[in-house]
Amino acid sequence: MRSTKRRLNAIVNNSTMAIFLMDDRQQCIFMNAAAEALTGYRLEEALDRPLHDVVHHQRPDGSPYPLAECPIDRAFPERERMQGEEVFVHKDGHFYPVAFTASPILGDDGQPIGTIIEARDLTAEKARDAALRESESRFRNMADHAPVMMWVTDPSGYCSYLNRQWYEFTGQTPAQAEGFGWLDATHPDDRQRAQDAFVVANAERRSFRVEYRLRHASGAYRWAIDAASPRFGDDGTYLGYVGSVIDIHERREAEERLALSEEQLRLALEVAEIGQWDVDQATGRMFWPTRIKAMFGISPDVPVTLDDYRDGVHPDDREKTLAAYDSASDPHRRTLYDVEYRTIGKEDGVVRWVAAKGRGLFDAHDHCVRVIGTAIDITERKAVEIRLQQLNEQLEQEVARQTAERNRVWEMSPDLLAIMGFDGFLKAINPAWETTLGRDAATLLAMSFREQVHPDDHLAVQAVMERLLQGDKVERFEDRIAHADGSWRWISWTLVPEGDVFYAVGRDVTQEREAAHELLQAQEALRQSQKMEAMGQLTGGVAHDFNNLLTPIIGALDLLQRKGVGGEREQRLIDGAIQSADKARLLVQRLLAFARRQPLQPAAVNVSRLVEGMAELLASTTGPQVRVVLEVADDLPLAKADANQLEMALLNLGVNARDAMPHGGTLRISATRDSVREARGALKRGHYVRLSVADSGTGMDEATLARAIEPFFSTKGIGRGTGLGLSMAHGLAAQLGGALTINSREGIGTNVELWLPVSVQVAEAETAASPPASVATLRGLVLLVDDEAIVRASTADMLMELGYEVVEAESAEEAIAFVADGTTPDLLVTDHLMAGMSGVDLAFALRDTLPKLPVLVVSGYANVADLSPELPRLTKPFKASDLAASLALIMSMASPAATRSDDGGKTK
Repeated sequence: MRSTKRRLNAIVNNSTMAIFLMDDRQQCIFMNAAAEALTGYRLEEALDRPLHDVVHHQRPDGSPYPLAECPIDRAFPERERMQGEEVFVHKDGHFYPVAFTASPILGDDGQPIGTIIEARDLTAEKARDAALRESESRFRNMADHAPVMMWVTDPSGYCSYLNRQWYEFTGQTPAQAEGFGWLDATHPDDRQRAQDAFVVANAERRSFRVEYRLRHASGAYRWAIDAASPRFGDDGTYLGYVGSVIDIHERREAEERLALSEEQLRLALEVAEIGQWDVDQATGRMFWPTRIKAMFGISPDVPVTLDDYRDGVHPDDREKTLAAYDSASDPHRRTLYDVEYRTIGKEDGVVRWVAAKGRGLFDAHDHCVRVIGTAIDITERKAVEIRLQQLNEQLEQEVARQTAERNRVWEMSPDLLAIMGFDGFLKAINPAWETTLGRDAATLLAMSFREQVHPDDHLAVQAVMERLLQGDKVERFEDRIAHADGSWRWISWTLVPEGDVFYAVGRDVTQEREAAHELLQAQEALRQSQKMEAMGQLTGGVAHDFNNLLTPIIGALDLLQRKGVGGEREQRLIDGAIQSADKARLLVQRLLAFARRQPLQPAAVNVSRLVEGMAELLASTTGPQVRVVLEVADDLPLAKADANQLEMALLNLGVNARDAMPHGGTLRISATRDSVREARGALKRGHYVRLSVADSGTGMDEATLARAIEPFFSTKGIGRGTGLGLSMAHGLAAQLGGALTINSREGIGTNVELWLPVSVQVAEAETAASPPASVATLRGLVLLVDDEAIVRASTADMLMELGYEVVEAESAEEAIAFVADGTTPDLLVTDHLMAGMSGVDLAFALRDTLPKLPVLVVSGYANVADLSPELPRLTKPFKASDLAASLALIMSMASPAATRSDDGGKTK
């Protein structure tokens, strides 16, 4: 018994199959050496432990492996033999696939008392299967580009693959050709023979070669050679056949002609015994019929010897031919004399091909007495064979050329060509990848898709992978791929699945997308520009009409104040109304500045007074969360600026500062005197008033700071900003000869500085305006033209108060009619913008008749493009004192007045 047990243990321990014995508790009681090697555990470590604890304690993802999911353990309670595949965990932590068989061990009472489990490591087998699939994929790709027809069968003989050349040649579809459908393209007379050749070879698993006629796509049948060999796996498993079919129609026709020629020769030999030769070894005498002599270029009546034979063989074939003859006549070898050689005609020098066969005749003493045989002229057949060989060589060269062409396309294509795996890694790439993405091929092949693709595109890539897994072709799919320099390149892909991989062609469309993005930005900028233009036109029109409304109001209030109408209370109310009207006039001027209806009019501006005057408006604009702080130097000189434009710039900067402080903060506006000793960029050498607008807001990064003064550039989002505030302020400073500078840091705030040149003029506000010149000596007839009745009436009252007689006209055409009827005014006071003819055109029209006529143009806004600089003008709304001052200035001007020259120009 002990001897039997030892032998049994020796057999089990020497088995290459891992064997485990489990008791009735399903705990390990025995492991052979193969099981220890398979699991990494020694028997002592596994004893009295469930097999689940040894090989199934966790899944590959690290999660616990529930006992209920272990199929091996079901063999015991179910009393059934179980087999299948599992994933085991080695002691060192790596996972590996196994094939197992688990069988219950039954006691004498038929109840299970344990389990025997056999397991086999499938790692190498799985790797071989994967390599085989990869090899087959590459074979299919190569076969589809081969110039010959190729096919593959499975072990049962079922045709599982035919390459593209087969379908192009026969015109069959895959559904028609696969399986045994390829026989349908075989000529009916050859079909059974071709099928039998394949079936017999498949049964014996040997190579075969058969010729038959194959139907072309045109309907004609052409001769073809079908040659194939069986395939075997590394373990000797029979896998089926792989074969190729070559069109040999031209060669077959040539061979048929050759066969006919040989048949004629055979018949001729049978009738006339031509081609038989006989050599007497003892005497050296030879029997050569005329036909054989002709093969050696010898006339029929010329006797021959062995020397004629030896000397007639081509030098390149002589050694092998004579050696074959000697071997046939050698009593120890007695081989068949069977050679093909060339001859050189003794008399004509012609090279011919001869196929000769013969045997030696030996006597009782093993002496060769004669050598008898036949010879055939095979020159024509050899020519065909040589031609066929040349065709084969040409075919090989063509295959090599097409392969080289494919490789050249792969190497030289500017597109990204690749073979990609569904495992998330590239399998092969062309050089364009390195050029486009700036990484070497080894790095790219080592990186997964997720590492290369932009994170925002991962979901889209996953969706495309699922489509490819379903066999769908994907075109014009775009995602972003990482470049070595940290940028992202947009790639447009065409993807075609093929087995375990898919083929990809990608084109870099980054520049195209950037151009499209720039176009969208330009279109958005154009829309903003059009919106601003429309707002400007609307604002300008409203401001102009508001000026017309303010003119009679301010005029009436001014008259009431000057007349001292009412008591102290009434005068206080009138004074308050005048102040409100003046503020309204200032608001209209700002609206006109926003609408670009006010030309840039540089003057000496008191920046201190302007900033203090804007304090209330800035405070109301920025809101209660922003604290506005003013810091203006006491000795601030006058600055060269346009007050209206400067106010608008200061307001825009204040709004920008408010938006940069969404949770509140401090807006600090300061004005100081500063000098620049050396030019700094756009800031030239000189003396300046530096107006600073600083906030404690979010600040700007370097990229935003670099583009801050670009027109229409805004970080506030669509509908929250025009992107023109800083660009307008920058343009204003540049036109005045100054500059705009910006200092900003993220999280700290922004400081915008307007550098305004110190003015060399004296500010109007600081000069003591002398009383209007006496107009008593200037009184006369005034032609007043305005299409607004209330404005015209208010202005007429002011003129009459100044002592003028007034003739009113509601249009330029009516004024011209008055003059034509004999009215001769001493002064023309006209509105500028009226229906029909404008005030400027009216002035020059009347000067054709009255060349010395003084003119005062009154307008709600002054546009340089519309108003002639030669004509004095007064801006609405105005008081009687403003009108009197303008008239006094006009009347004090030297004569003669401006007139229109003969050629239509304007002169003084």
